[in-house]
Amino acid sequence: MPGAVAPVAAAAAYRATQSPATAAAEDGFGATMARAVEGAVELGRSADAASTQALLGQGSVSDVVLAVSRAELALQTAVAVRDRVVAAYQDVMRMPI
Repeated sequence: MPGAVAPVAAAAAYRATQSPATAAAEDGFGATMARAVEGAVELGRSADAASTQALLGQGSVSDVVLAVSRAELALQTAVAVRDRVVAAYQDVMRMPI
């Protein structure tokens, strides 16, 4: 996929922009999940915009397919993470005290 960034490279670039104090203060699990959800929503909006442009004759079909594929992948990732979080919560709740 053109323009794709390897996950390892993306993580390294992100870590390079954060100081230890900033990362500890701003990077909780909730903040990370909020950013992921915002990114998925933005990808959905991009897919909608690309579809609208194609319907109006101003965009290409390949752009629409690419945008919809990215949005679909983001949604599938969000569902997988949600399933893992729910499973982890259920495992913790089953633990004896």
